[in-house]
Amino acid sequence: MTKEPSPSPNDVQDLEVKDAQLIFNSVWNHLESELGIENLRFPKEIFWLNGAPGAGKGTHTEFIMRFRHLTARPIVVSDLLKSPDAQKMKDAGMLVGDREVVGIIFRELLDPKYQSGAVVDGFPRSKVQVECLKLFYLKLIELRDQYVSSLLADQFKKPHFHIVVLFVDERESVRRQLERGKRAQEHNDEVRESGMGELMELRKTDLDEDAARNRYRTFKEKTYDSLRSLREVFYYHFINAHGGIDEVRDRIIRELQYQSSLELGESTYDRLAVIPVANTIAKHARQDLVDRLDSYEERHSELFAQISKLLRDKFIPIVKRHAISGISVVSSEDPAFDNPLALAMVIDIFSERGYHAMVDVRKERIPARIDPKTFEIEVRIQRVYRFTIRFPVSEIRRGR
Repeated sequence: MTKEPSPSPNDVQDLEVKDAQLIFNSVWNHLESELGIENLRFPKEIFWLNGAPGAGKGTHTEFIMRFRHLTARPIVVSDLLKSPDAQKMKDAGMLVGDREVVGIIFRELLDPKYQSGAVVDGFPRSKVQVECLKLFYLKLIELRDQYVSSLLADQFKKPHFHIVVLFVDERESVRRQLERGKRAQEHNDEVRESGMGELMELRKTDLDEDAARNRYRTFKEKTYDSLRSLREVFYYHFINAHGGIDEVRDRIIRELQYQSSLELGESTYDRLAVIPVANTIAKHARQDLVDRLDSYEERHSELFAQISKLLRDKFIPIVKRHAISGISVVSSEDPAFDNPLALAMVIDIFSERGYHAMVDVRKERIPARIDPKTFEIEVRIQRVYRFTIRFPVSEIRRGR
C-alpha cells in the first residue's frame, strides 16, 4: 500500500490562506448583505491584544486604554464565545473555530460605542485568523480609497491596526496560571462560606500543571508564530511581561508613546521619516559615548589630555561654586577650543561624568590699534566659547 506523501509547509500555508479567504469573504458578504456597505463603520484605531497565558493581558488592558484615551470596554474574545462547544474547547486549552471567532468579532466592532477606538483581547490566535486580519485591513483600505472623494469619506478613514503581544516564557506562564488558580480557588471558597462577594472565574487549565503547560504550548505554536508574521504589515509592539506591574507598564509606555508611522498620512510620514525617532537615538547612546572617548585617548591623546586638564583646572572650580543651583556658565578664550574636536571632547567628557553641557561660540570685536594715517580703529575678532553646564542639584539642610 503506497503511503501518501505529507503536505509540505508551503502546501499547508497555501491551504490556510485559502481557508482564510473563504471565511473572510463569507463573513464580510453576510454583513454587507444584512447591513449595507454604508453601515459597515468600523473603528479607525484597533489594538489587537494578545499574549502568553498568565502574561497579564487583563491587568494591563485598562492601562493601555487610558494611555490611548479609549473609553469603550475591551472586546474580550473569550467572553464573546459562550457556546457549550466553545467552552469545552477553552477548558481543554484548545482554540475555537476560526469562522465563529471572525464573525462574532467583526459584528461586535460595528457597535457605535467603539467608533473612537477599540481593544480586542485575544485575536488573532491562529494562522487563519491572522490571514483574515490582513484581509480585513486590505478591505478597509479598499473602502477608504473607493470613498475618499465622496460624502462617505469620514466614515471610511485609513485604519490604524496595532498588534500588541505580552510575552513570558513557559516556566513563568505555568507558574502564574497555577498561582492565579490558587487565588481564585481560595477566594471562591471564602465567598461560598461567607455568602458575600462574587465568584472569580476559575479556569480548569489554572488547576492542573499539564493543562497549563499545554495551554502555553498551544499559544507558542499556534498563536505566537502566526502573530510574528504581522510585523511586516502593522505596527507591532512586543512587550516583555516579566517583572512587576510598574516595570511592565514602563515598557508599554515606551512602545506606545510614538505612533506617527500609523497616525500620520503616508506622504506626511515619509516627509518626516528623515528625522530619527528620539528613542532610537538614545538606545545606544552610552556605548557610542564610550567608543568616542576611547577613540580620543587612542588617536588624539595629546589634545584629550590638554582638554581634560583644562576642565579640571579651570572649569570644575567654577562648577563647584554653583553646586547649589545645578547650573554653571563658563566662558573661555582658550585657543585650544578653536579645534572643533576639542569642543566635542568637552561635551563628551561632561556627559560621561553625569553633566549636561552645551557650548555657544560668540565672536567679539576687540580693539587692536589705531591706524596712524586714517586714525581708524582696527579690530580683531576674538572667539569666546560660552559653556552652559547643568548637573543634579545639591541637597542641603536649611535652618528653620
